[in-house]
Amino acid sequence: MKSVGRLHVITDTEHQDRYDHVELARRALAGGADVIQYRAKHDSTRAMIATARAIGALCYEHDARLIVNDRLDVALAADAGGVHLGQEDFPVRLARELLGPDRLIGASAATVAEAEEAAWAGADYLGVGAVYATDRKADAGEPIGTDGLRAIAAAVEIPVIAIGGVTGERLPAILGAGAHGVAVIQAVSLAPDPEAAARALWEQLTEGRDA
Repeated sequence: MKSVGRLHVITDTEHQDRYDHVELARRALAGGADVIQYRAKHDSTRAMIATARAIGALCYEHDARLIVNDRLDVALAADAGGVHLGQEDFPVRLARELLGPDRLIGASAATVAEAEEAAWAGADYLGVGAVYATDRKADAGEPIGTDGLRAIAAAVEIPVIAIGGVTGERLPAILGAGAHGVAVIQAVSLAPDPEAAARALWEQLTEGRDA
């Protein structure tokens, strides 16, 4: 099974303007993030490719992986480590044909049915949530809670990455429900010190794994 990482930091410039995508990725990587998910909803394709390549170079230095959110074309052009696809994005099975067997494909899922379908189609991991209520993603839907997370984790054999309202205080419950790791936006991007915030989450994830 391919390594999918445990701390996915999603870059964000919509809710904060202190750092651009590259600088936010730099700080998250310095704090221990092993996956950077680059998500830019309103940038041009050329700008996205350039940014993704810059983040990819940083990820290489830190032995981490770059995942591009939604945009399979940008992931291919930037030679990214993979792509994360939502329910309305490029089909997972077709993405696998284009990306080949080695790059990661993540798929969003909020129900057991969606999770099972994505796993069957060839996803390497699932982004499951929103686990808790969040205002950082307009289409996140109603929170599924740790019970919903637990049901999905039990239904599939691929790793589950919990997303939505993730905080350090909630990590024990999230890991206890069967999550392999977490994906975060505001817990890092809006923190006074993103590097320190990422480091704290990484240490908690490591302690939880060892326990």
